[in-house]
Amino acid sequence: MSKNFTRGLCLAALLCAQLPANAATGAIAAKGAAAAATVAPAATAAPLRLDAPIPVGPQVKVGKLANGLTYYIQKNARPERKLELRLVVKAGSILEDEDQRGLAHFIEHMAFNGSTNFRKHELVSYLQSIGVGFGADLNAYTSFDETVYILPIPTDKPENVTKAFQVLEDWAHGLTLDPETIDKERGIVLEELRLGKGASDRMSKQIMPAIFNGSKYAERLPIGTEEVLRSFTPEALTRFYRDWYRPDLMAVVVVGDIEPGQAEKLVKSHFAHLKNPQPARPRAYAEIPARQATQALVVTDQEATGNAVLIRYPVQPVQEAGTIRAYRDDLVQSLFSAMLNQRLQELAQLPEPPFMGASSSLGKLTPRYRSYNASAALGPRGAEVALSALVEENERARRYGFGAAELERMKKNLMRSYEQVWNERAKSDSGTYAAEYIRNFLQQEAIPGIDTEYRYVKELVPGITLEEMNAYARRTIPADSGKLVLYTGVTRPDTPQGEQLLAAVSAAQRAEVSRHDEKAVAARLMDKPPRAGTIVSQTQDKALGLTRLELSNGVKVILKPTDFRNDQVMMSAARFGGQSLFGDQDILNARFANAIVASMGVKDFTPLDMRKILAGKAAQVNVGLANYTDVVVGASGATDIETMLQLTWLKFSGVRRDEALFRSYVGKQAEQARNQTAQPGTRFGDAVMAALYNNHPRAPRSLAPEEYEKIDLDRSIEIFKQRFSSARDLTFILVGSFDPVAIKPLLATWLGSLPTPEIPVAYRDVGLRPATGVIKREVKSGTEPKSTISLTFTGPAEFTEAEQLRLSALLEVTNIRIIDVLREQMSLIYGGGASGALSKIPYGNYSIGVTLPTGPENVDKVLATTFAEIKRLQTQGPDAADLDKVKSNWIQNHRRSLRENGYWLGYLQSALSEGTDPGAILQVEQQVQALTADDIRTAARRYFNERNYVQVVLNPETPAAAQVAASSAPTPGG
Repeated sequence: MSKNFTRGLCLAALLCAQLPANAATGAIAAKGAAAAATVAPAATAAPLRLDAPIPVGPQVKVGKLANGLTYYIQKNARPERKLELRLVVKAGSILEDEDQRGLAHFIEHMAFNGSTNFRKHELVSYLQSIGVGFGADLNAYTSFDETVYILPIPTDKPENVTKAFQVLEDWAHGLTLDPETIDKERGIVLEELRLGKGASDRMSKQIMPAIFNGSKYAERLPIGTEEVLRSFTPEALTRFYRDWYRPDLMAVVVVGDIEPGQAEKLVKSHFAHLKNPQPARPRAYAEIPARQATQALVVTDQEATGNAVLIRYPVQPVQEAGTIRAYRDDLVQSLFSAMLNQRLQELAQLPEPPFMGASSSLGKLTPRYRSYNASAALGPRGAEVALSALVEENERARRYGFGAAELERMKKNLMRSYEQVWNERAKSDSGTYAAEYIRNFLQQEAIPGIDTEYRYVKELVPGITLEEMNAYARRTIPADSGKLVLYTGVTRPDTPQGEQLLAAVSAAQRAEVSRHDEKAVAARLMDKPPRAGTIVSQTQDKALGLTRLELSNGVKVILKPTDFRNDQVMMSAARFGGQSLFGDQDILNARFANAIVASMGVKDFTPLDMRKILAGKAAQVNVGLANYTDVVVGASGATDIETMLQLTWLKFSGVRRDEALFRSYVGKQAEQARNQTAQPGTRFGDAVMAALYNNHPRAPRSLAPEEYEKIDLDRSIEIFKQRFSSARDLTFILVGSFDPVAIKPLLATWLGSLPTPEIPVAYRDVGLRPATGVIKREVKSGTEPKSTISLTFTGPAEFTEAEQLRLSALLEVTNIRIIDVLREQMSLIYGGGASGALSKIPYGNYSIGVTLPTGPENVDKVLATTFAEIKRLQTQGPDAADLDKVKSNWIQNHRRSLRENGYWLGYLQSALSEGTDPGAILQVEQQVQALTADDIRTAARRYFNERNYVQVVLNPETPAAAQVAASSAPTPGG
């Protein structure tokens, strides 16, 4: 995908990672997805009856065919010209016979490998030709109790819709399951199983029997067993398909740009004739017995990613009651979990925290069972301290409950999250609704529609009392019961024994605890606004819908009001400078300045104070030093723009110094580094960077635990203040749901009053350059028979938008070939691919990375085939069909992205930083359509320079692992 597409989406992803979907720090997610509606909740509606059933909302038509198949249909306009289809099968790995372990998932693979109306590869090729990307769009998943197929379809042409329903029908009962194709797919699924091997897999095999208390769930992981995958017969696969892919266990979900009447006709014409097998095997659900005695389990591995503890209390059956009372109970549970977990977060912020992070709540183990759990990621103080803190904090809540201020904050957060969903009720994506209807079918989650849910919340939440919450805590938090105390972590000499864990829990249960000490915090971020600046100039760009402002302090603003969302505003600003302005001796202080300053809070407020002050607000801002730029990123709801701008102002007003929180942050980072040192992925990544950049001090790498002690708090603060005591040369871009007239006074007040003293606003070339020539390295790490190949092609290049597009097209075509040849034809990989980009900072250059996980016995074949495909692109160019698939997918994505705030924000920011024409966003389709096969061939010759690349291969460190891999390698075609 070209940079024109990815840069906007990447920035949107960054914002999403920094800001929860509800956009309020510590807020509680609204129950389920909102269902679209057009009528606001009636002010005169009758009072709610708690025992009344929750109705199905008017936004969706739910029906059932005579054969038992359920269908959900909803017309929805976002994204435009798009239809989301799902086939949901209420059958997963839990239903496998002994000779079928892994075959529920194998069936899912076979759905893309030949059916009544689509020959092998024909389905994927056809869908790619109409813009549906394999993996990114077209997908499926298998779990214990269900299998779900995901099919998004463009509706530009009526035949696309008709053919899509044929695809669903073929998946439901028309798979050919050809023996030769089955044998071919074995290699791919075995590669997927190999990819999952490692510490997590080894540990889970010991943990699962205890977690599921001897239930069949522990024996039915969806990936299955290697023995069965290598030896199962086609009859075993066909038997699973015949027994469980049947209409009374299926649902079809149709959401998007389609008339409901047309959709219902298509469902009936394609599925009404399906028949259930006679006799039909009963669809039973595995039981999980309740734990009677307390048990401790210690599971370690030298390659584990970290240390953690879990207390799992006895499981209990769960049933969705489907009444308004049950809905209210869910709201109570959400408020309870949010308050208790906020207290645990407070403990994690202590100068010497008992853990790095923790949570405690009542949660589902499977759709039909739940249990109360308490868990923590361990810090330097170890398991016993963490367990004591977990148990005592739970006991504190059980005995004394919560405070009025705690409950009020969480109510505000809960209400704001539902408000945002309701505000977006006409502009939510079809995929969100489809996911809700899947949950309704599988777990009986209510689907009344957001109008009804918002009414419930507004009427029910105010009536939830503190006494009720505290009574809920007393009956929900187990006082004492049979439990599983689980320790997982890195193998170390000081790993605790099970007896020590049980003793720590027992002592904590007997410990005296006092009431929670609730510290009062300010009611608002600022007592009064600063002296406002003014707007000194204003221009319009009508073609792009932009307003450009210059403020009296020299700060510039670009406004792009949109109607894409009703309650979303996104903001960014960037200028040159960043870490490049500081010497190599300061690189650690500069690199961690952002995180250190953020860990200490803002103004007079700790991070936890900020959570409390911002209760009910949807706003967040992050600032920091990137390699060559200073960056500001923010987001808010439509009514919280001023809060976002206040946070921005505070980031430039000074730094809150808190040595205790600094030590806490550094200690956590060092502990994480200590846990990662033995991981094969860490060693491999470091080896790639070392080979690529000749061990340059600026090259990305993981840090040793002791290196964190070299970070100087005051120097990090000084570096941060050097860059963020001035807003000079910053242009703030705001995109989203705001009134340009109403926002201007806020901009003048908060951005127009930012300090702008003279500071350097140009980056420095620090001399970081990739190695030249052909460099090959091998890294030996890990005990599993798995390898990873990394190829990195680099070199100087002139940056232009057109050249970026050609490079991106080359990469997309390369990925199609990698999947088609290495995966589908040769069964040598499960996944992998190429990515890359052009850059003009600090000099014109390109970089392409190719990552290919495979087995040690296949490394040479994968390398040879990859270079053969590169040579083919250099000499013959791409197949016309492959290039057309890339174009079609890009155009589909671009049309959708033009209705996304994050896409516009990223595009405008990149154009500003790179000095390119932002108006090019309006010519993307023409640029894509103009790409030719010769463009791709020329790009392949230019960028896949076989005289200048770095090759690093990760192989297992034990010869035995490689030998096992070689002896168990699938034979050609099998």
